[in-house]
Amino acid sequence: MNTLNSPLVRHWPTAVDAEVAHRPFSVFTQRDLDRIEPLSRLTPAQRFEMKVVSTVLPFRVNQYVIDELIDWSQVPDDPIFQLTFPQRGMLTDAHFDRIAALYQAGADKAEIEAAAHDIRLELNPHPADQMEMNMPRDAAGNRLEGIQHKYRETVLFFPSQGQTCHSYCTFCFRWAQFVGDKALRIAASEARMLHDYLRHHDEVTDLLFTGGDPMVMKTKHLQGYLEPLLAADFDHIQTIRIGTKALSFWPHRFLGADDADDLIRLLERMVKAGKHVALMAHYNHWRELETPAARAAIQRIRATGAVIRAQGPLIAHINDDPAVWARMWQTQVSLGIVPYYFFVERDTGARNYFEVPLARAWQIYREAMQQVSGLARTARGPSMSASPGKVEVQGVAEIAGEKVFVLRFIQGRNPDWVQRPFFARYDEQATWLHHLKPAFGEEKWFWEDEYAALREAKLATSDEGVSLAA
Repeated sequence: MNTLNSPLVRHWPTAVDAEVAHRPFSVFTQRDLDRIEPLSRLTPAQRFEMKVVSTVLPFRVNQYVIDELIDWSQVPDDPIFQLTFPQRGMLTDAHFDRIAALYQAGADKAEIEAAAHDIRLELNPHPADQMEMNMPRDAAGNRLEGIQHKYRETVLFFPSQGQTCHSYCTFCFRWAQFVGDKALRIAASEARMLHDYLRHHDEVTDLLFTGGDPMVMKTKHLQGYLEPLLAADFDHIQTIRIGTKALSFWPHRFLGADDADDLIRLLERMVKAGKHVALMAHYNHWRELETPAARAAIQRIRATGAVIRAQGPLIAHINDDPAVWARMWQTQVSLGIVPYYFFVERDTGARNYFEVPLARAWQIYREAMQQVSGLARTARGPSMSASPGKVEVQGVAEIAGEKVFVLRFIQGRNPDWVQRPFFARYDEQATWLHHLKPAFGEEKWFWEDEYAALREAKLATSDEGVSLAA
């Protein structure tokens, strides 16, 4: 129960008290496009394009984003509009025309959905081998749905109650979680399975709750996953991370929601018990940090002792400008948030619309870093979360007469790869690791044979893997 007289509420700035106490949550999906009043300013053709794109890729937005974050006088170029509303360029011409033609011909719902399903499978719905290589198995060889264990120290957990978001990001690499296809969804509802796995893996120090967004869950569900971790047999779990966009898309979750006080108390208990609690906050533009509710939520979370770390990808049409990143990092530091990762747009979904070449990504990162002080230079990147690991573009150099990308593993499937530099031929158009070739005439990367062996072994453990390898 949320009690306005609770001492926990003292962290709210007075200016937002009434707003956060009473603002209801209101959400819109594809079937509600005609009910979003500001969209009436767009042309019928633009609204039809949104309907077509949102048939393939998921769409969800809430009233807070509509009212507080989007400058409707700048639509369609407004960055938060691009971040949350479907755009024509998110589908290839062939994919767009296929769905558009079905609508124009009056096709039934089942035929349209079947076409959308076919298109989704062509959009690399689960990049970086996450379904094939990241899911562990129990002693009987059964895949543990909802758990990923890619790196030695870190386990990811997908609680079933958190596999949606307050609004959807149009670029999101988790889009396959939201399209209603159980075969594409990663989720688990049993806390016991998670806890049993962690008991038997004392090499794990970090647990990351991910989604979707775990902060859509009721606090009682999150508590059921978290509080057992305070027992002595989980002493090896030092850090609990919670990935969330709620600080951007629904900060009232931490302020005026029915169980907001319970959530704050839960975070406090975890911190006081000795766990490092980190909210891995997804930010894509400085505007998400500007509203009174957003700042009040940040203040309230920090008062629990939890740390907020900020991460997000470089995205064309939204933040492909060093000034945007510099301002965002500076604002984060001023609010007590730690800039953490500067990602490269993943090779999935609407990547053709959003991706930025690695050479340009490095230049944007470098120019943004030049504009900020040392406290804001904690953001690592540009980082590609590829199947072998997190690969960082450290720079562009000329070595022995050859122009190259300087790369290194920030994290790797084999910890021995971490921090080892390697070099790729410079390629002005490359946007992902698989576009790059080894420099200096080398045929393979130093890690390539070992990675291939690891992948073959993983694929051999599943029927899906056998068919893929055949």
